[in-house]
Amino acid sequence: MGTGRLTGRRDQEATVPEASTAAGGAAGSAGTSAGRSTAGATGQGAPRSLAEALRSRDDAALAALLRARPDLISPVPGDVTQLATRAGTRASVVRALDRLDRFALQTAEALAVAPEPCPYPVLEALLTGHLGADTGGGPARAALPRALETLRDQALVWGDGDRLRLVRTARELLAPSAQRPSPTGLGPTVAEATAGMSPTRIQEIVVAAGLPATHDPVSAVAALTALFTDPERMSALLDEAPAEAHQVLGRLVWGPPYGEVTPHPTPPVRWLRDRGLLLPATARTVVLPREVALHLRGGLAHRDTAPEAPPVAPHREHRPQLVDANAAGQALAALSTVEELVKSWEHAGPPVLRAGGLSVRDLKRTAATLDTTEASASFWIELAYAAGLLAGDGEADERYAPTPAFDDWCELPPAERWSALVAAWLPATRAPGLVGEQDAKGRTLSTLGADLDRSAAPEVRRRVLELLSDLPEGASADPDVLMERLAWERPVRGTSDLRARLAHWALAEAEVLGVTGRGALSAFGRALLEHRDPAPLLAPMLPEPVDHVLLQADLTAVAPGPLRRPLGDTLAVLADVESKGGATVYRFTPASVRRALDAGHAAADLHAFLKEHSRTPVPQPLAYLIDDVARRHGHLRVGAASSYVRCDDDSVLGEILADKRSAGLGLRRLAPTVLAAQAEPAVLLDGLRAMGYAPAAESRTGDVVVSRADAHRTPARSAPVPVPDGPPVPDATLLAAAVRAIRAGDLAATVVRKEPAASTGAPGELPRTSAAETLATVQAAALTGTAVWIGYVNAEGAASQRVIAPVRVEGGFVTGYDHTADEVRTYALHRITGVAELAEEHL
Repeated sequence: MGTGRLTGRRDQEATVPEASTAAGGAAGSAGTSAGRSTAGATGQGAPRSLAEALRSRDDAALAALLRARPDLISPVPGDVTQLATRAGTRASVVRALDRLDRFALQTAEALAVAPEPCPYPVLEALLTGHLGADTGGGPARAALPRALETLRDQALVWGDGDRLRLVRTARELLAPSAQRPSPTGLGPTVAEATAGMSPTRIQEIVVAAGLPATHDPVSAVAALTALFTDPERMSALLDEAPAEAHQVLGRLVWGPPYGEVTPHPTPPVRWLRDRGLLLPATARTVVLPREVALHLRGGLAHRDTAPEAPPVAPHREHRPQLVDANAAGQALAALSTVEELVKSWEHAGPPVLRAGGLSVRDLKRTAATLDTTEASASFWIELAYAAGLLAGDGEADERYAPTPAFDDWCELPPAERWSALVAAWLPATRAPGLVGEQDAKGRTLSTLGADLDRSAAPEVRRRVLELLSDLPEGASADPDVLMERLAWERPVRGTSDLRARLAHWALAEAEVLGVTGRGALSAFGRALLEHRDPAPLLAPMLPEPVDHVLLQADLTAVAPGPLRRPLGDTLAVLADVESKGGATVYRFTPASVRRALDAGHAAADLHAFLKEHSRTPVPQPLAYLIDDVARRHGHLRVGAASSYVRCDDDSVLGEILADKRSAGLGLRRLAPTVLAAQAEPAVLLDGLRAMGYAPAAESRTGDVVVSRADAHRTPARSAPVPVPDGPPVPDATLLAAAVRAIRAGDLAATVVRKEPAASTGAPGELPRTSAAETLATVQAAALTGTAVWIGYVNAEGAASQRVIAPVRVEGGFVTGYDHTADEVRTYALHRITGVAELAEEHL
């Protein structure tokens, strides 16, 4: 039976040769550091701290660390020691752990439950088991060097192959505790579980386990630990256990390791407790010691390891031309939807909530306008907002309205309009799928609200598209497999759950936008992912705008494709959209014709417009409809007194007065052809139209007022900037400058210097020299051309250490080449706290 060999010297000696052989080529890949040393406990030249390990890296490796963990250079550390300190802070370590893949995280979890420092063979045994390849540990053994190298690159692990150390903060986060169970399911060690136990009780356990009594509790715990880590003696002890005791151990072995007991436990539990196989955690709970669990597990820290990423294979395959055609159709529909959305807000956009965002009622109204679901409407609104086409107008009674950029966007060719939309979608941190849920304070998240930003959103979108791009052209992936792959890449609970939801939304959004077609990445979607302009690939796939419609006898018009802008704008006023698709169907109604007349079009103009743009004759019912509405349009005139109604036919006014529905308008006759009203003109117009009349508003001069509202635009607005979590990934220039600054600061902090005879500081601290000594030393250095070490406090009170080569000393300032900053600088002498000459070997 394979057992855990963690601390027993004999077991280590027996395991190391086998592990060394099995690891074979991994000897140099147990990280990229100094390699494995089997000669001694420390290894020659092994780093003694994380700072030393970082200091031994070359510039490329240091830049790779800063690129992977950009929070470490915000701001740039003064030297390597500061870098190592910052790399060990809780917030930074948590962020680094969140970005590990499943096997790298499992490796870190295994190190957290291993002895410290941990030899490479012990770590390998925790991940593969002591039966080696027979337990399926072959893939884990092969993948371990890569995982360990990842942890080293992230500065989460340091030390050579025989003395691997997990960063202390990471160990605290991943090690088992009563408040925070380990993902491994292991409990505390025997030493940790017996820390508060009385010496008498420990001796009783030792004797019950068949061991001789000792003189002190420390040696008793050591003897008990040695028993539990000795495979032969542990197997013999378990052979004596009752069958029910094995069942108890079986329930605890893979975690959680804690179990409740009654004041009078059953005999099997009492047998295990008496021999230390279960140790008391509280008055009502017991815990399975880590050494016992590892023996029962065959030495494995995890029940299931995942050394390899789940492959994403083709699920369905389509012809690439079919995928592109389907995606192009979706892209055209997306352009139509966004344009319809923004235009519906250009006259009377919805108000901005006091807390920001869109109200639920306005969201429902917008969804009805777009003939879609509220979730889909939220996505389109957020997309238009991200593209800079919508924004708040900034007025006292703030409302959402189109921006001037919307007019420019409308003038672009369709393919370029689509490119602008997807270019805003891919890096956006907004997650419209969260709309309707509640935040941590119980407040409902609203569309365009302030709490929809999720920094992982752009990364997940891009990663989903990258996985699709790895498939053959025209192939789609199984969404469940994609989710498994993403969960392997970011397995931390909470992080993986959010990423799974973001991935589902990304797949749906990519499909409705036309980035994918039938689940496969389109050619122009691939161009978007590769930072190429997708417009040239999409343009040939989109139909050319047409300049005609087909009028039908049922008072409808069919647009056989996207309409040219002047035709589409006029037809949108004259008719209502009935259905969309490859062809759009418009319906003419009395209300839509009256809308065109209110907008200033005459009946003759409408007849001429339809005749010019229809490939079919104008149907007689449509001509009659236009003439009939025009005949009645403006027969009644409404003006402002409060308001009035006048009509040349006094009998019509008599009908209105006699109609009970007019009671709420407060009408009374002033003259045979004039009625006065208490209602406002707009209310009066709506009331008369509801009664079946077709009134027209008139100005003070008696002319008909064109009722078309001017399209409202916000002041010039820039598109919103995505909100990342933490600092952005630095570019190559910033990385090079940061590495150079850290190296220079490290040189100043570690350079060997002569201690001034009159220095009042302790060795290694900032020297304190008088003003006269400081002046004399820097003047001498300027004359001899040598470098000196100075302590300096800037105007903000920040202290630093620098190595400078003085060139000129005058007027209370010293000018010289600063080796720390790698440039010529001037320093005020009164801000120099101390100065020291460099040791001979550093001159």
